[in-house]
Amino acid sequence: MAADRTRSTNPGTPRSLREVPCGRRENQARSRRPDRPGRCISVAPGPLIVSSYQEVADDPLDPIALVGPDRLAACERLAETASTMDRAREIAADPASPLPCGVVADRQLEGRGRRGARWWLPAGSLAASIIVAGDSPDGGPPPPAWSLACGVAVAETIRGLEPTVAAMVRWPNDVEVAGRKLAGILVEAVGGQRVIFGIGVNTTGSAAAAPPAIAGRVATLPDLVGRSLPRSRLLEALLPRLLRLLTSVRHEPAILADRYRPLCCLTGRRIRVHVGGETHEGRCGGIAPDGRLILDSAGGRMLIVSGSLTPPEEVWRGDA
Repeated sequence: MAADRTRSTNPGTPRSLREVPCGRRENQARSRRPDRPGRCISVAPGPLIVSSYQEVADDPLDPIALVGPDRLAACERLAETASTMDRAREIAADPASPLPCGVVADRQLEGRGRRGARWWLPAGSLAASIIVAGDSPDGGPPPPAWSLACGVAVAETIRGLEPTVAAMVRWPNDVEVAGRKLAGILVEAVGGQRVIFGIGVNTTGSAAAAPPAIAGRVATLPDLVGRSLPRSRLLEALLPRLLRLLTSVRHEPAILADRYRPLCCLTGRRIRVHVGGETHEGRCGGIAPDGRLILDSAGGRMLIVSGSLTPPEEVWRGDA
């Protein structure tokens, strides 16, 4: 085997990224790359950088390219998984894992959403979970603004890369185009000290291939613009935008409302919000500076922290 040597895919890649012989022991997981038989990609010291995967011929994604200033401290890529959130929770539970950290998968089989919902994702579309440091000293859930911030970052990124796609945010964080869901986001806290953003974007495929129960409710970029969007291109644009917005919201929470307002697809519309076993109806007044939904109902103005716009009986749980 050749001697160790630094492998860098962009000027910002830390020199701690090394390509090492597979037989050599390190403190981290390694994987065999199909294009470099007999070698592995590793990070020194300590953090995991890449897991076993099979190259997607028409959309190669190098996890090392996602590591660097304004991006990730470490990234793991999986060939196939039930949900990137499962692996992300394992990483987040380890206090020694570097942050921010990402998990991406070439194929996600059982993506999940809020309140037991499932998320359909075409094979090869972007499935990623991003782990960041939490902002809750008492171990509680992340503030509502964080969930909205992720939706804003995804919508802004898609608009920047595909200007003809009018991506909007459907409270709290789904990204849709003309009423059809293009991207789903799930936010979970781990011990109050770490927060995971699960992000699924239909960068490939067609809604015609979706399960019949939701085929009329989803959108894909190939359906909208006639071509797929490379996952690496989307992530390289999204990561710095998301991380900068989270930092801004920490120091100046009101900035989120300014960014969210032009992207909100509900403002001025009559909506129904399902909160627990109750349903509230009224006209959407946008969002408050702290991320709560403003609902002007017959009984007066309400500020809703958490809820769903989908009736319980219409939540897709992975059936037909």
